[in-house]
Amino acid sequence: MIVQLTGTLVEVLPTHIVLDVGGVGFELGVSSTTAASLPHVGESGVTVLARMVVRDGSMELYGFATREERALFDQLRAITGVGSKLALSVLSTFSPAVLAQIVTTQDTARMAQVPGVGRKKASRLIVELSDVFSKDAELRGLVGLTAPSDASLPLSAGAPAGVEADATEALLSMGFTSQEAELALEGHAESGAVTVEQVLAYALRRLGSGR
Repeated sequence: MIVQLTGTLVEVLPTHIVLDVGGVGFELGVSSTTAASLPHVGESGVTVLARMVVRDGSMELYGFATREERALFDQLRAITGVGSKLALSVLSTFSPAVLAQIVTTQDTARMAQVPGVGRKKASRLIVELSDVFSKDAELRGLVGLTAPSDASLPLSAGAPAGVEADATEALLSMGFTSQEAELALEGHAESGAVTVEQVLAYALRRLGSGR
């Protein structure tokens, strides 16, 4: 697994860079944020964090200026229906710190500004990323946390009905039908999903996989 490369910058574009490492040119897909942070072409000793993605028998490399951006790239790609290009589009539109603020404030309208992300997908991305910033060690500092937030802890025993109602309302606001919401929520208790965020993430995974 390639996680870091150091070499001479041969080409820098908003969507990709070429890094010469020991006479071998590596092309890495990047966000415009990372591209803008790099030095001029010809600069040597440039270190770029990397992630290798194996897809359809091919290997693709992606580069990042910070660990936070790479961690978010991984988290975004883990969401059903989000590929490497869309993940980079999100990271090109918002820095990790701004994205953390958008998710924390549940700013769907702002998330929908990402090219290729409509309002429905924006709501879904926010739900899927809701626990990420509190649970990922590399991202926790972006929201000023030193330990998992109380919001990720289980609710009281008398809350499940309210949690399910809130999750259903959220799914309906995303454009899903009441029947789709009902089917998607089936079995959430058995899966261990107890907070609204966990139940929504569970439902969206089921909807995304067509189950």
